[in-house]
Amino acid sequence: MTGGTHTAEQIPLARLPSGVELTTTVHTYRGDESGPTLYVQAAQHGREINGTEVLRRFHERLSLESLSGTVIAVPVANPLTFDRVSYTTPEQFDSVNPNMNRIWPGNSDGSITQRMAARLWEYVAAADALVDFHTGSPDMLPHVVYREGDERSRRLAEAFGANLLLSERAAEDASDEWHRRGFAGKLRVVAAEENLPSITPELAHNKQLLEDVIEAGVDGLRDVCRYLGLLPGDVPEREQVVARNHRGQVTADESGLFRPNPALEVGESIADGTLLGTVYHPTRYDPLHEARADRDGILYALTREATVTAGDQLASVALVHGE
Repeated sequence: MTGGTHTAEQIPLARLPSGVELTTTVHTYRGDESGPTLYVQAAQHGREINGTEVLRRFHERLSLESLSGTVIAVPVANPLTFDRVSYTTPEQFDSVNPNMNRIWPGNSDGSITQRMAARLWEYVAAADALVDFHTGSPDMLPHVVYREGDERSRRLAEAFGANLLLSERAAEDASDEWHRRGFAGKLRVVAAEENLPSITPELAHNKQLLEDVIEAGVDGLRDVCRYLGLLPGDVPEREQVVARNHRGQVTADESGLFRPNPALEVGESIADGTLLGTVYHPTRYDPLHEARADRDGILYALTREATVTAGDQLASVALVHGE
């Protein structure tokens, strides 16, 4: 027995106008024993870097001797957004398809973002399960998203271990807004269409490394490996809330300064009509909009950013299944 192997391969994703190759690193961990292949990546959106740190710590703590099967890990899926600390590819490089998580499985003859996705899709297509790490705002409850009705993806989400699991309707079951925003091109959605169990852990926070968030991500990824049989051990039983990812959310009717309701915390159950906060006029001081929940559910995001523009998202409420 060799004890397993680890390789770190720098692969070309696309070519810049200067002729410089745009590359990233793909880590491949192979155990001595046969088993499934898990593909896991982070930083499609370059400001969402906690997933990248999760993969570094997973690398440090992984015992190749105990691995059965293969883990393929890409800590920086989109180097252009990573270097820019941004959500989208700079317009100078791709003004047509700036958001990588809208154009999967990519196109090897398409725009630069499509070409990067197509190159990574070669690894995705060889996998038996997928974990796509993302992070949200600083004021969001960590959760895992999976495709509603996809039981294999749901079980993968349960294994990851977040307290909140959000199912998302897709394809013909999704809203017009879902299609309008290009969500059919998300990596998780496209992978599920290809019968690949897929989840998106939303670890919360961006641009900063948060210890508790990162450690939860490492624990979750290791539990996914245990669930798949890649690592020994059992996945602990947990009490988890399963809810529906509610698109549309609560948005600002007016521009101004937003003061969130100080009595609220993300993760709590709220009722239809609950005051989420108030938008004020910054110079006249008069209230312009009282933002209220539009249904019962779990408050899983509430912005703390004070300056808002009409149409900005103020809060997200998940609809608990069975309600």
